[in-house]
Amino acid sequence: MYAVIETGGKQYRATPGEFLEIESIEGEIGAEVEFNKVLGLFDGESVKAGSAVGNALVKGTIVANGRGAKTIVFKFKRKKQYRRTQGHRQAFTRIQVSEIV
Repeated sequence: MYAVIETGGKQYRATPGEFLEIESIEGEIGAEVEFNKVLGLFDGESVKAGSAVGNALVKGTIVANGRGAKTIVFKFKRKKQYRRTQGHRQAFTRIQVSEIV
């Protein structure tokens, strides 16, 4: 059984017992979180999506907060003496999905 949830403007496939790295959310390590924006459910035989999902809920626990690997942004225009380098590290929250209700 799995559910498709939306958080932070992105969609994730959540299976009980699985770890997910999502966009950074508020909360301490060990705090319980609930995702009520469930887009679809699959229980092995049937698929429910849209309004058929009803008031489904995905519960999880925050395992870690951190920042991802550095991404280098390099802009260059030849013959114009133009070069710009910028780095970026995206913040994330790792959660463990406990159940789908």
